[in-house]
Amino acid sequence: MTEYGRGRAPEPWHPEDPLYGDQGWTGQATQQGQVPYAGGQQQYPQEPQYQEPQYQQYPEQYQEQQYPQQQYVPQDQQLQHQLHPQHQQLHPQPQPQPVYDGQGWDTGQGQQLQEQAQYQAAPVDPYAGAEPYAQQVAAGYQGEAPDLYTTPEAFPPPQPPGRRRAEPETVDEPETEEGEESLLAADADEEPPGRGGRRAGRGKGGKGKGGKPKRSGAACLVAALVVVAVVGGGGYYGYSYIKERFGATEDFAGSGSEESVDIEIPKGAGLGQMGRILKEAGVVASAQAFVDAANANPKGKSIQPGVYTLKKKMSGAAAVAVMIDPTKLNVITVTEGMRNSKVYDAIDKKLGKPAGTTKDIAQREAKNLGLPAWAGTDPKLIDPLEGFLYPTRYDLGKDSTPESLLKQMVKNATAKYNELGIEGKAKELGLENPLQAVTVASLVNAEGKNHDDFKKMAEVVYNRLKKTNDVTNQKLQFDSTYNYVKNQSEINFNLKEAQAFDNPYNTHFVKGLPPGPIGNPGLEALTATLSPDHGGWMFFVSVDGHTTTFTKTYDEHLKLVNEFQERQKQKNGG
Repeated sequence: MTEYGRGRAPEPWHPEDPLYGDQGWTGQATQQGQVPYAGGQQQYPQEPQYQEPQYQQYPEQYQEQQYPQQQYVPQDQQLQHQLHPQHQQLHPQPQPQPVYDGQGWDTGQGQQLQEQAQYQAAPVDPYAGAEPYAQQVAAGYQGEAPDLYTTPEAFPPPQPPGRRRAEPETVDEPETEEGEESLLAADADEEPPGRGGRRAGRGKGGKGKGGKPKRSGAACLVAALVVVAVVGGGGYYGYSYIKERFGATEDFAGSGSEESVDIEIPKGAGLGQMGRILKEAGVVASAQAFVDAANANPKGKSIQPGVYTLKKKMSGAAAVAVMIDPTKLNVITVTEGMRNSKVYDAIDKKLGKPAGTTKDIAQREAKNLGLPAWAGTDPKLIDPLEGFLYPTRYDLGKDSTPESLLKQMVKNATAKYNELGIEGKAKELGLENPLQAVTVASLVNAEGKNHDDFKKMAEVVYNRLKKTNDVTNQKLQFDSTYNYVKNQSEINFNLKEAQAFDNPYNTHFVKGLPPGPIGNPGLEALTATLSPDHGGWMFFVSVDGHTTTFTKTYDEHLKLVNEFQERQKQKNGG
C-alpha cells in the first residue's frame, strides 16, 4: 500500500494517484513496472481488477502464460474502472477486529494481524507494487517494489497536468563566499529565511547548489591557512634571495670574539661551500662576505681542506687571512722521512700538551697501538714506533688525543705495508724480515733527493750488505744513521769521531743494517726499496748539496769526496 491507503481499515485508492493512470495526460494508462522472470517459469495468479494490458508490451510472454478465462478490457473502460473506488476491490476483505489494552485503547495489533494474514493467504500480484519509472523488486517480500517517492532522498512524485503548478521564481540572494559563510554559519543545518523553497530541491546531506556538498568551516579555514603559509613562505624565501643577491652583503667587523670553534673544510669544497660552513658555525655573517673576501685576496683560492681553529663573528677578510696561512691549519702533517721525535713534538704543540707527553705514551703503550706482528721487539730499538707513523696529513678535532693520533698513524702505515706486499718482497731481496725492508726505505729516504736517487740508493745498500763486499766490509757508512743517534741533521761532522762512536745505529761503526728504521719512509722510498735500480752502484756523494752522484768504484768515489771537501772549505771561507 501507499500512504493513501494506510490506516486501521482498508480505504479506497486515491483517484489521482499517479501510479494508477493519468486522465488526459498521456492518452493512456500509466504502465506498471514489470518484473521479468526467466523463461516465464514462475506463475502468479492475479485478480482481474489489477490486470493491465500487458500483452501490448510482452506478447510472447503472455502467449506462454495460461490465463484462459481472462478477457480483454478496453483502455477507456479500464480508465473508467480505475476512477471508481467500488471497482478497486472485487473481493473485499473482512474488517480487522480491534485489540484493546487494559485501559480501553486500541493497540493496532488487529490491523497488523490482518495484513500478515493477507500476505500469507492471498496470491501476490507481482506488478501491483512496481513503480511506473523504476522497475525494481521490493526488498520486503517477493513481488513488492519499494516506494521510491517516500524515501528521504526522493524527488516529489510526478503530478498530472491538471494539478501542475509552475514553481514560483525566486531571486537568488548573493552567495556569500564559502570561506566567509563557513566561518559565520559553521555548518548550520537550517537554511536562512526566504530560501526554504530551494532547500527542498537540494535534498539532505549538507548539499548546496547542484547537489554539491557544502564545505565545512574547518576545511575552509585549513585551506586558507595553507594558502597563507605557501604565500608567506614563498615571499620569505623570495625576499631572502633578492636580499642575498642584490642587497648589501652582511659582514662582521674585526677579527672576531673570544669564542673559538673548530671548522672542518672537506676535500673538494669550493669557496661557496666554505662560506656556508663558516656561516652555519657563526664564524662569518654571510657566505657571500667570505666569498667576496677570498676573491679579493690573491691567495684566497689556495685555501686547503682541513680543520681550522677560528673565532666567531669574524669578518670575511679576517677568516680568509687565517685560512690561507698553512700554519693556522689545525692539522699535523707527517712528512716523508720525518723522525718520530719531531712527530711527538708536533702533536704536543697542536693539542696543547706538555712537552714529552706523546713520547711517554708512545713508549708506554707501544704494544697497544696496533703494530703488526712482525714489528721489531729487539731491545736495541730506540723507538718501536719508528717507521710506523705513516707520512700524510692528519686533521685534528675536539676529540683528538695523542693516543688516538698515534693509533691512526700506525694503522695507515700497516695498511700501506700490506698493500705493497712488503713481507714477500723482503724475502725476495734477501732480507731477514719485513722490518729490515722498512729500515732500508728509511735510509734511502734520508739520503736521497728524489725517486731516481731512491732507486740507486737502494742498490747501494743491497750491494754493501753482500758478503762479497770487500771494499767497505759490509759497512753502510751512512751519515744519516750517525745523525739519528745524535738527534741532529748535520752534514759537516768529524768523520773520525763518527767512526769511533760505538752505537748499534751508527753504520760507520757497525756492519750491516741498524736495529730499526731511522725515520718514517714515504711511498716513493718504499717502492724504490722494493724495486732497486740494479746498476751495480757502490758509492754516492752530493758535491753541491743538491745533486747526488753515484759511482761503482772506490777511486771514483774518492775523487768526488775530495771535490766535495774543497767546496766546503770555500763555503766556510777557509
